[in-house]
Amino acid sequence: MTGNQGRWPKIDQDGIEDVTLLILEWLGEQGVNAMIRVDAERVADNAPAWTFAASGGPLEHGMRAEGRTVQQCMSAALSRLREAGLSVPF
Repeated sequence: MTGNQGRWPKIDQDGIEDVTLLILEWLGEQGVNAMIRVDAERVADNAPAWTFAASGGPLEHGMRAEGRTVQQCMSAALSRLREAGLSVPF
């Protein structure tokens, strides 16, 4: 086990980190395949390490969003999902 490398949980100001799993569950109920992942190599390189990807269901084309934090990633993902016509209720 490598420990937390000096990182402590951050308090999310707008709550998106708290509802990420609910968003994924809701997308699945709509027939959308979705996932969020973190890439350890990108964390080490200080690059945008979080990726959200979704396809299927009412999405005409697959989509993805990236961010340096889960908050940035999911904020971009929600924006793109809404642009694609999905009214995500979170």
